[in-house]
Formats: sequence, C-alpha cells, structure tokens
Amino acid sequence: MPHPGLKSLEDAVSLALRGKQKAIRHSIICLLARGHLLIEDVPGVGKTTLALALSKAVDCSFKRIQFTSDLLPSDITGVNVFNTKTGEFEFRPGPIFANIVLADEINRSSPKTQSALLEAMNENCVSVDGNTFMLPDPFMVIATQNPLEQHGTYPLPESQMDRFMISIRLGYPSPEVEKDVLKNIIEPQKLLESVPRVLGVEELLSFQKKCTRLKVDDSIIHYIHSIALASRGHDMITLGASTRSAQFLLRAAMASAFYSGRDFVAPEDVKEMAPVVLAHRLVLKNGRPGQANPVHLIKDIVNGIAAPV
Repeated sequence: MPHPGLKSLEDAVSLALRGKQKAIRHSIICLLARGHLLIEDVPGVGKTTLALALSKAVDCSFKRIQFTSDLLPSDITGVNVFNTKTGEFEFRPGPIFANIVLADEINRSSPKTQSALLEAMNENCVSVDGNTFMLPDPFMVIATQNPLEQHGTYPLPESQMDRFMISIRLGYPSPEVEKDVLKNIIEPQKLLESVPRVLGVEELLSFQKKCTRLKVDDSIIHYIHSIALASRGHDMITLGASTRSAQFLLRAAMASAFYSGRDFVAPEDVKEMAPVVLAHRLVLKNGRPGQANPVHLIKDIVNGIAAPV
C-alpha cells in the first residue's frame, strides 16, 4: 500500500496534471531521495505545470528562473552590491535560494550559465566572490528541457546531466484525457490554484530521513552494481553509468520502497527506477543514437541480469 501522506501528495498534483500518475510518482520519489529532476519533452505537454503543482502541494519556498540566451550566472546565484550607507558590499541572494527551484527551459541558456547550477546541485551551496553561502534545506532543482532540435537550445554537458537524479518524459496525454481537457477548458492558473498544500517542510524532512534508514540487503547492492558495470561494457554505449549514478539509483530505490509503504528495498524498486535514473546519462556510440533508445537499452540490461530472490 502506498504511503498515505505521499498518496495524498500524488492526488494533489494530479489535480493540475491529469493522466500522468507515473511521472508524478517519479517526481515525488526524486524529492524524497533529495535528488534533482529533469523533465525533457516538447513544449505544451505539462512540464512546467508538473513542477509548479509539486511545489504548490509542498509547503516550501519556491522560485522560478526562466532560462534565456542572455541570462548570466549572477542572475541565478546572486551578486554583491555596494551599500552607500554602510560603505560595504552586501550579498543579494539570487532565485537559487529557495527550497524548490524551477529552471524553466534550462537548455536555452549558454553552458556558462548552466554551470552556475553545478555547485548548487552537488553541494547545496553557492560561491560568490570567494564567499560560500548555504542553500535552504530541503533543496531541489526541477529543470525543464526542450528537444535539442528546437531553435536556440544548447545541449547540457554530461557533467550536468549526471547531477540530475531522475529524468522523465511526459509525452502526450491519452486520447480520452486530451478530449476531456478540450471539452472542459480551464485556465492553467485555475488548475494550479486547485492544488492544496498537503505536505509541510518538517514532514518532508522527516520522510527524507526515513528513506535513508530503510533496509538494503547486500544482494540489492550487488544487483545495482551489476547493472552499472553492464552499462559500461555494452557494445552500443560509449559512456555508461557513473559511480554517482549507481548511488542515485540506490537512493531512488530506497525512496520508491518508502513510497510503497515498505521498510526494505525490493528488486522491483531497482527495476522501476533504473530507466529514469540511468538512461539520460548514457552516451551512445557514433552512428547509434538513431538506432537505439537509451531507456530501452537500460531495460534490456536490467532484464539481462538475474534479480536477487
């Protein structure tokens, strides 16, 4: 049985984004595991709506950054400003100083600006003019990304892709849901206003701590390690799963188990989370991207490894 508090959170987000329970579940699992979320898809399928609905359902501070080609790193982290009254420089925090930060269309900004998020996502802090400032706890970046084929986009470097614990795609809604949306035209803002706050900061922090205390058998560790090794030796993959990604897979599996109301990690948790944790990190060999789907490759790898009993 799903955890009642987390099921309420899923139901709240579903009020704004219908028919995408799996994507919502994975987003919540990413939040529980203290990870960062990348939502990749074409415009107009609900990427920003999912991020906004999740932030509204959780009673945390929220900031949105619209990434554009002229955005500067200081527009994200903040800047020191000279105070004429005191005669000293004062730090003005940027929008990165929030519990949940929406980096909207992250790949529309230059690599230099994208890199401003690296330290924040990895260390939960930012450095400005030699001074380090800690970010609030909890802290999560939800980034949306348009396909690279679209005009005015920059590919995210592998080092930054590796910082996102989970990457999901929403896809188009089912015909039934899409028809219902067309019949009942409601302003997106009104849909978001209908999302209640169901989870407080202290409760969220408590859930995050409980996720780290779940029982993990050595066989599960071996299972995850085998999956990572298999991705590195695959004949269609140049760059496989990193050590960080294996750690992320374990944390995501623990959060998945907690979400399901269990106090131990099962092989099913690893199988479910492996595609959304590992696929976006793969670099395929030249000439293969059009012939292979990273998600399918990970699923094939997982299916080819005997799961612990």
